[in-house]
Amino acid sequence: MRLHVGCAMWSHRSWPGHRLPPTERLRHYSSWCDAVEGNTTFYATPARDTVASWAAQTDPEFRFVLKLPRVITHERRLTNVDEPLRVFLDAIEPLGPRAHALWIQLPGSFAPADVPALGRFLEQLPRSHRYAVEVRHPAFFTDARAARLLGATLAAVRAEWIPFDTTAFFTSPPTSDAERDAWTKKPRLPLRSLALTDRPIVRYLGRDDPTRTVEGWQRWVDVTVTWLREGRSPTMFIHTPDNADAPALARRFHDEVRARVPGLDALPEPIPVEPLTLF
Repeated sequence: MRLHVGCAMWSHRSWPGHRLPPTERLRHYSSWCDAVEGNTTFYATPARDTVASWAAQTDPEFRFVLKLPRVITHERRLTNVDEPLRVFLDAIEPLGPRAHALWIQLPGSFAPADVPALGRFLEQLPRSHRYAVEVRHPAFFTDARAARLLGATLAAVRAEWIPFDTTAFFTSPPTSDAERDAWTKKPRLPLRSLALTDRPIVRYLGRDDPTRTVEGWQRWVDVTVTWLREGRSPTMFIHTPDNADAPALARRFHDEVRARVPGLDALPEPIPVEPLTLF
């Protein structure tokens, strides 16, 4: 039984470790949170040496949820992808058990009619990794038949369905530049809170006001507590439009769950950042 918490990145200009050398920022972040979204891998497959440096900065218990490159998911839409997939899997090999799941984020145009292609793709993937799929076509959330089709396809290979919960964010109009930007870019889909496997993964978007973010995640505290009591080990990623307080909020989410599940291990104490000096 374990709850991992994390953010969409491991470095941000407003976070305590931002002024550290780039090779130390992940190490510092991993003392705040024990998971991170690997969004950068969507844009390009990293060099194997770069991935080895990620492993060197984190404990074996730290978890990455790595997004498959867009050439696989968006450009080729899961077909004729043997070579880019091979290159990606080779690049991330140094992470070992830190690679918690490979994240297959599909475009909004990926519709129920495309599910057979997803099924064929999932069946060819090596079983050495876990897989988690995020869909954004509205039919998967409003059409029960489409939801059952996707759920059955994922369950057949023990893949998870990642919900990106933006419902709290969209309850009222934006009040900051970051919120206004997110208002035009983030998906607006119904809430989904069902787990398919023993390792559910959730992405939650709050507001720039921490109080409203905490208010909006209370349903996820309840769900996470239930999952833990069922023997599942969930991973929760906390987003806000500006992400300024995301690491502290992720720790607070963990604390709220732990208050109701006392057997849950506490997160480590963050590494203090020493002030920069001239000598």
